[in-house]
Amino acid sequence: MTRTNGLRIGTAPDSWGVWFPTDPAQVPWPRFLDEAAEAGYTWIELGPYGYLPTDPHQLADELAARGLKLAGGTVFTGFHKSPEERERAWDQAVRVAGLASSLGAQHIVVIPDLWRSDATGENLEPRTLTNEQWRTLAEGHDWLGRELLERYGVTQQFHSHADSHVGTAREVNRFLDETDPRYTNLCLDTGHFAYYGGDSLALIRERPERIGYLHLKQVDQTQLFDVLKNDVSFKDAVADGIMVEPPQGVPELGPIIEAAAAISPDIFAIVEQDMYGCDVDRPFPIARRTRAHIHGCTHLARQF
Repeated sequence: MTRTNGLRIGTAPDSWGVWFPTDPAQVPWPRFLDEAAEAGYTWIELGPYGYLPTDPHQLADELAARGLKLAGGTVFTGFHKSPEERERAWDQAVRVAGLASSLGAQHIVVIPDLWRSDATGENLEPRTLTNEQWRTLAEGHDWLGRELLERYGVTQQFHSHADSHVGTAREVNRFLDETDPRYTNLCLDTGHFAYYGGDSLALIRERPERIGYLHLKQVDQTQLFDVLKNDVSFKDAVADGIMVEPPQGVPELGPIIEAAAAISPDIFAIVEQDMYGCDVDRPFPIARRTRAHIHGCTHLARQF
């Protein structure tokens, strides 16, 4: 297997501490684009819709000026709540998929609403779903995936998440069992999956046909035990540095890249390090070191 069979490694606004479309404490979008390119990346994600320019011509010009390309966008959903959530999801999807597909992106990462707020840390709803909610959740995602594929030619990649109803290995596997692989597959975020003890390598080997996209992330396992024991919110855990710069955390990223590359070299592997609230000067050197680490730990990481 040659380097051209490896995965395309990219980055995202999340690695610059960006969680919201507008926030004066976040890195301004031109600086993110400048630094992503300077760190050596070619592929990026949109981040929260409205952070980067939403005019496709302007965004295309901004990316081209820096030699950047778009891998995908992000939509947030709450299908477990009721069938009416489809309208909210589609309102987002039209904007995100329309913009992303116009710039050549083929993937939409879909993140479920959290049971605990990522803004305040307060509990919003029960932590587990009823069987009826599981059914509504699965049907909603299959509907969204079908609409995205048929209308925009993009694929839905579901992202399990800390403080969400789909986080543990059992929950992720149930979600995959109850959804249609034609329309719903997985953005395996290695950090979020490890947050609840998930083994990314095992999941890739057990469900290779459902792995459509990767977020490369590491978690501080020692700190994680305190987070789980003391029921610390994900918001506060991030502020305390739960997601760490590779190779300081788990899981090891090289074997995961190699296992995913064996499925398909077309899978994107997007580097993320949740750092919302960080100093604006912190992300760039981390991004540069992280890229060097990833390209140095496996021959199956590629830029283009």
